[in-house]
Amino acid sequence: MRPVRVSHVITRLIVGGAQENTLASVLGLGRRPDWRLELISGPTRGPEGSLEPLARSVPGLLRLEPCLVRPVNPPLDLLAYLRLRAHFRRTRPVIVHTHSGKAGLFGRLAARHAGVPLVIHTVHGPSFGSFQGPLANTVFRAAERAAARCTDHFVVVAEAMARQYLAAGIGWPGRFTRVFSGFDLAPFLSAGGGEPALAARLGLRPGDFVVGKVARLFRLKGHDELFAAAAGIVRRIPNVRFLLLGDGPWRARFEALAAASPELSGRFVFAGLVPPAEVPRHLALMDVLVHLSRREGLARVLPQALACAKPVIAADCDGAAEVCRDGETGFLIAPGDAAALVDRLVRLAGNPGLRDDLGGRGRAWVARHFSEGAMVEALDSLYRRLLGQGEEASGR
Repeated sequence: MRPVRVSHVITRLIVGGAQENTLASVLGLGRRPDWRLELISGPTRGPEGSLEPLARSVPGLLRLEPCLVRPVNPPLDLLAYLRLRAHFRRTRPVIVHTHSGKAGLFGRLAARHAGVPLVIHTVHGPSFGSFQGPLANTVFRAAERAAARCTDHFVVVAEAMARQYLAAGIGWPGRFTRVFSGFDLAPFLSAGGGEPALAARLGLRPGDFVVGKVARLFRLKGHDELFAAAAGIVRRIPNVRFLLLGDGPWRARFEALAAASPELSGRFVFAGLVPPAEVPRHLALMDVLVHLSRREGLARVLPQALACAKPVIAADCDGAAEVCRDGETGFLIAPGDAAALVDRLVRLAGNPGLRDDLGGRGRAWVARHFSEGAMVEALDSLYRRLLGQGEEASGR
């Protein structure tokens, strides 16, 4: 059997969960002889870092499409669609698998209009919801419905995504498959209790109760909620320190918030952009991870923290409940509930046994469900099943 040509398309390759998921999927499938992989991405710009060097480590894997940009830009958007369509007509992939909003829309339209036999889209996070206004939601829902008509199957990182899309009239029952966003578990499972030298370099002291957060420093990622509760947390947990991993356009704003309050001065450590390979070492320094995002399919950092045996506190948005299992691996709280956040942190700070229990159960559960190999195997099986259905439908 000749290798089947598969093109993955994503808007950009910043350091982020959707991008790490996509790159891991492409690299893993590319190591299997039955698939011939290509990764198409728009240019990666901004302070969030880039995964392009990792993609370029495999010769011929990455193809940059300069017209595929994240902001709405009608002339460039039209060019991106036309160039993708022409590329698919020329290279004739059997599968086009798209990721993220812009690439998901124009990649699917281009693939269908180029006659690609099988078009798949991964929903890493919602493009519509309560986090934005009615006009934007109307536009995004309409765009997703149009793209859905060009989609043979959806992959979702959490069942919550399938429920949201079906409720919005996007897609059809039976055409969604959950594939957890797997990752290399080994560095997280072996991270241990943290490195004193790294802690000292970050300014963390022995005896600190370290509350960690890993996310882009931008809107909807939950930093505002953390800062709103921070003074109350400090009053209840005098030895608390906050370790923030990530960078982004709102970094200066959050640094100013931390410096402006006498209660918070010196409490926040901004570690900046941490390469993916360094994330396990930093998670190992935390006593608990908080994830308060208002828009996230299923944040990879939740299972990553659990793999390090760290309990998690998460806002009950999107797929968080599928990993942060309330009372089993951590605590779920209502979005924006500062009092609940303070209460759960106080409980964890005063009870090391509870932290160990939640973290231990979380580690065992994640080890069963979130390996990179399991993710790649699930995608491999899905591709084969869908291609087999296509052959049956065509009478071959």
